[in-house]
Amino acid sequence: MSNSTPLAHLSAPAKAGRTAHLSRRQKAAIIVRFLLNEGADVPLADLPEPLQEQLTTQMGSMRYVDRATLADVVAEFAQELEGMGLTFPHGMAGALTALDGRISAQTAARLRKEAGVRQYGDPWELIRQAELKDLVPVIESESTEVAAVMLSKLDVARAAELLGKLPGDKARRITYAVSQTGSVSPAAVDRIGLALAAQLHDVPETAFDQGAVERVGAILNYSPAATRDNVLEGLEETDQDFAALVRRAIFTFVHIPERVNAADIPRIMREVDQPVLVTALAAASTGDLAPVAEFILENMSKRMAEALREEMQELGRVRGRDGEEAMTEVVNAIRTMEAGGEITLIVSDEDSEEDTE
Repeated sequence: MSNSTPLAHLSAPAKAGRTAHLSRRQKAAIIVRFLLNEGADVPLADLPEPLQEQLTTQMGSMRYVDRATLADVVAEFAQELEGMGLTFPHGMAGALTALDGRISAQTAARLRKEAGVRQYGDPWELIRQAELKDLVPVIESESTEVAAVMLSKLDVARAAELLGKLPGDKARRITYAVSQTGSVSPAAVDRIGLALAAQLHDVPETAFDQGAVERVGAILNYSPAATRDNVLEGLEETDQDFAALVRRAIFTFVHIPERVNAADIPRIMREVDQPVLVTALAAASTGDLAPVAEFILENMSKRMAEALREEMQELGRVRGRDGEEAMTEVVNAIRTMEAGGEITLIVSDEDSEEDTE
């Protein structure tokens, strides 16, 4: 609720009748009291603090309003609402919130900085939602007193988990400091929250949503095998570490047995047109990809597998290009299901160990 709402604008000259003797503040107090009695959620906190103070003082000084006067005040308020055509957000902060996602992030950040607009609504909510791996370096870099405030604002289970990630002496000092936070003012807690939230979100803006490894891996996933092998060989010569990361980011037909849960195979195969599936399996039935074809056939119903084997025999030899395109469609179906949360790919032990380091 901003200064432009009818509640803040009950300032029209009083009409003759039962409401003529009431000031605009009294009318506002009556409307608020009426709405609260009716169980309405009135966002009074959105009003400027001086108005909140005036409204509270006015309500505290009033005692009784008869039913007829109440009806007239409500009718006048309703008339104000009907006459209102459009309202605008209060101030730059409200405008930026209303335009969030409709103007560029760079423009929004610049306007916030120029206007001195607070970027975070409730900074502690952002901190509570942050990943534990992101909170650990923040709490390690802060003073014991700030860390104690941060720990106190987290959920108990989350605070205990975070404490367990810290060195023993640091954890002991912070735990003791929690006992000294009783005299910290709400304003100080808010400032600490803003500073910590700024640290968590103080990352350079980048033009790409994904890292280089993910982008290269995604490109090579859709590249022909010969192109993919040539690129990886070149990367090995240029940067072995980067090449190793890209290899782990790649998911192709050959990776199906090690990355796809056997129980998900029937669901995945239903997403692939049968002629495409037959072509992919026929192309993979010999050579290095034979174990992949067998893995797929062994993890579906026996009757379906037999039907597919018969069609593969009837199809005969498959051209390399046709087989590769069919296998790519199978892989695309798997990736689409994973992106939609329908299946979860298996993470290799090597990747898991790296993530926990």
